[in-house]
Amino acid sequence: MSNRKKILILKFSNISNQPRICRQIEFLKDYYDIYTAGFKGVDTPHVKKHFKLKIPFLPFGLFEKLLWNVNAVSRLLSDFYSLDQPGYDLIIAHDPFTLQVALQLSQKMNAKVLHNAHEYTPRQYEHQWFHRFFLSRLWDYICRIHMHRADATVTVCQGIADEYEKNYGVHCEIIDNAPFYCDLLPSSIENNAIRMIHHGIAHPSRHTEDMIHLMHFLDERFTLDFMLMNNGSRYYKKILDLGQGNPRIFFRDTVSMPLIAQRLNEYDMGLYMLKPSSFNTYMALPNKIFEFIQARLAIAIWPSPEMAKIVNEYDCGIVSEDFTIESMAKQLNSLSTKDIKKFKMNSHKAAGYLCAENNKDILLNIVEKLLR
Repeated sequence: MSNRKKILILKFSNISNQPRICRQIEFLKDYYDIYTAGFKGVDTPHVKKHFKLKIPFLPFGLFEKLLWNVNAVSRLLSDFYSLDQPGYDLIIAHDPFTLQVALQLSQKMNAKVLHNAHEYTPRQYEHQWFHRFFLSRLWDYICRIHMHRADATVTVCQGIADEYEKNYGVHCEIIDNAPFYCDLLPSSIENNAIRMIHHGIAHPSRHTEDMIHLMHFLDERFTLDFMLMNNGSRYYKKILDLGQGNPRIFFRDTVSMPLIAQRLNEYDMGLYMLKPSSFNTYMALPNKIFEFIQARLAIAIWPSPEMAKIVNEYDCGIVSEDFTIESMAKQLNSLSTKDIKKFKMNSHKAAGYLCAENNKDILLNIVEKLLR
């Protein structure tokens, strides 16, 4: 039996496609015994055991999920307290959805709770009327009742941390979404060709079509490749149809998460135009910005404040004047090959700072204090 302290990582989702959790496991694996609970586990020997959860989507199943389905909680408690299972010293609850379960378990085990808040959940889908008028109130209630009971809380950027502190009086440490460092060099640029790339998920809330419309305003130097996850949605098919009408737009196969930066390295610019349809999209600081930097790309974004901080501080790209296609096109068309080379080199310089390795010590210090 291991003498190391035991950590349970809990999230009501498929853990295998959660980069933040995968990095967390990598940070902790050399010091603690790791257990996970979720809909699907991550394929790694560093996890001692995964508890597969099932939360039924029967009539009102969505509400039961958000209110922590009683059967799921009971199953968790019985699994974790069967004779052959250990107790836990720390439970990491991802998102407020899992916080009540973590708090219940912690009381029985005398465990600490670290709440990984990710984004600002109470306003996550405020651009949709159903979420705005019902679920936002539910999430606000959850945060007011339970959030302060966690022993520590982390989130992805300062703007979201400030909002949690303002509305719920909870201080959040910052652990951003930077991937692991990649030992790459900026790729060369052709004088009359600027290859742009956008990767990730096509979703209506992200208005992916804006980047397709942008190409109608750019000069002939620019091409745009999409590397999109095929989720089979109507919107994904809509994006394919829109893009196929432009000879300077191409769709490429996706690659696994650890290979993203290497795949992107052959391009010149990473493009992300995220419309601020909600507080979270306005304050977004996503994986892809850091992946662009690890790929040693110049970056082109709309003026989302948290992303703009990074681009401006490290001078690794352009931030348009406003959230319009025309302003982005004006900025891009004004760029010279020399400008893009400079931005790519600045991303190269920033890559050693904006990487997951620098978040490791932050997380380990938080966990060590909680378990001391």
